[in-house]
Amino acid sequence: MFNNIFGNMPPVTKNLLLLNVTMYIVTMVLASSGTDLGYWLSAHYVTSELFEPYQIITHMFMHSQSGIFHILFNMLILVMIGAHLERIWGAKKYFIVYFASGLGAFALYNSIGAWQLMQLKSEIIANQSFLDIGRSSFEMFQEEIIQGSRQSLYFNGLPTAMQRYADLEVSSMVGASGALFGLLAGFAILFPNTPMQIMFIPVPIKAKYLIGAYFLYEVYNSIRPSNDGVAHLAHVGGAIVGIIIVLIWRKKGKNFI
Repeated sequence: MFNNIFGNMPPVTKNLLLLNVTMYIVTMVLASSGTDLGYWLSAHYVTSELFEPYQIITHMFMHSQSGIFHILFNMLILVMIGAHLERIWGAKKYFIVYFASGLGAFALYNSIGAWQLMQLKSEIIANQSFLDIGRSSFEMFQEEIIQGSRQSLYFNGLPTAMQRYADLEVSSMVGASGALFGLLAGFAILFPNTPMQIMFIPVPIKAKYLIGAYFLYEVYNSIRPSNDGVAHLAHVGGAIVGIIIVLIWRKKGKNFI
């Protein structure tokens, strides 16, 4: 059965699936021995001391270690929607949409967080808040955050701005969701009336309504304060890039459908 599934799967989708699953397994194995691969390969904000340029790419192949649902859901979308689009677009155009959407997700999510970090840093320095916790400089406070994160030790009970800064400095983003939202958006534009079936809902829903509602849900959760650990803004960024690319191709008469 698995030979038939992989044998019929187009090459880019197949390689993305294998790479994501392999990275998940390697991450879990290393975590059992005390090595947190996600610490190095997830995407930190560009203004964080923990940011490295390679994270712009590597975060797309990392997934949450807290459970299997994150990678399982993403890979189901990749196989069901991604494989279909690759057969229509071809490997090159599919590759472009996938990675451009992933980069767009990173750019939107990261730009907002980076700006927040800079604002908080300015506020802390202006108020000299670090003196309240016995630190002589902002740099000393920041270095303790970094050292604590490397030892899985995190600050709690700090003044509001400093606590928010510490949380953002060490936070990071993982997953292929941004890239996949670009594919979902493209699918909804090209096949708006295709009926889609989802679990727990017995009635098929047209793609334009189901994916459109999902997109609006992510926009809503990007605007309101949320502590669910999901990078909703990245999903929005990925979808926007996917929409833009598909609309441009369609306007120029690209032969992709």
